Amino acid sequence: MFSLRLLATAPVPTQIEPVTPTSEHSDSGPQPAATSTAAPRSRRPSVPARAPETGLDLYNRVATENSVHLLSRYSSSFGAASLLLPGRMRTRIAAIYALVRVADEIVDGPGESAGLSTAECAQTLDALEAETEHALATGFSSNLVVHAFAQTARAAGFGTELTRPFFASMRMDLEQNVHDQASIDAYIYGSAEVIGLMCTAVFCQDSRVDPQRPEIVDAARALGSAFQKINFLRDLGSDLDALGRNYFPGINVALLTARDRDTIIADIDGDLARARAGIGLLPRVSRPAVICATELFATLTRKMGAIPARELLRRRIRVSTPHKVVIALRALIVGRFLPSRGGR
Repeated sequence: MFSLRLLATAPVPTQIEPVTPTSEHSDSGPQPAATSTAAPRSRRPSVPARAPETGLDLYNRVATENSVHLLSRYSSSFGAASLLLPGRMRTRIAAIYALVRVADEIVDGPGESAGLSTAECAQTLDALEAETEHALATGFSSNLVVHAFAQTARAAGFGTELTRPFFASMRMDLEQNVHDQASIDAYIYGSAEVIGLMCTAVFCQDSRVDPQRPEIVDAARALGSAFQKINFLRDLGSDLDALGRNYFPGINVALLTARDRDTIIADIDGDLARARAGIGLLPRVSRPAVICATELFATLTRKMGAIPARELLRRRIRVSTPHKVVIALRALIVGRFLPSRGGR
């Protein structure tokens, strides 16, 4: 919501200057020149009006603010973790999140709710990908979300090698509801692991840490994979009932058993362990946020493991706000004192 500031202005008093004689004569004859008795006015140095911010700098700023707002409205857990990042890094992460969210909304319901057919959703997604690639090449888009993303990607040094797998996975959501192991591995890579790689590129952007270091790449992919599998388990009921999707090959999620649930959680825990092993390699300023996000999702996993498996089909598990605050405070402390493994 925008607030309007009303500026009250009062009339500025002006002095009346004395009238000087003209070259014309009146009937009464020449008049003596008028003499001014007013004190001379002091002259204040003129201050040039501040020019309004315009051009590309303003456009970049508005695009960034738009992405930050989108993140704050859509994600509480990811948004909370991002607050532990330095300001510029936080806005870059928001730019990544915003594009991912818009693409996800095209395939996950809002497009259909707006009356688009599956084919029209696919066309909309294709157009978003084309606009993204154009912006990556040129540095500009009339779409604010795409523009902010492209600015971030170009600065951090990644491009279509990560965006194309992402859009391919989004396209799978329009075409495929059931997966085998090969297709779900490809889906998770494109929909989540590449997001971890994008974020890692941003974390390392202003440091001497190489985001292509194999251990860092493995940890980034593992964290993205864990987050996605946690979301699959957390959204089990809505994915099945509203979208008809099953992201767990070989498991009948409509009849989820405790054993099925525990198998999924064991897989998630393995991903989280790989992710934690790489945090000490990251630049120090990014560690608290990564720790916070990791532990928020780990907490979700523990909560999902502590309730009857079939309950996951009926309700979405959450972490309370006070618990999130505690996790964030711990992450700040742990991140500050975590021994480095090469990150600065």
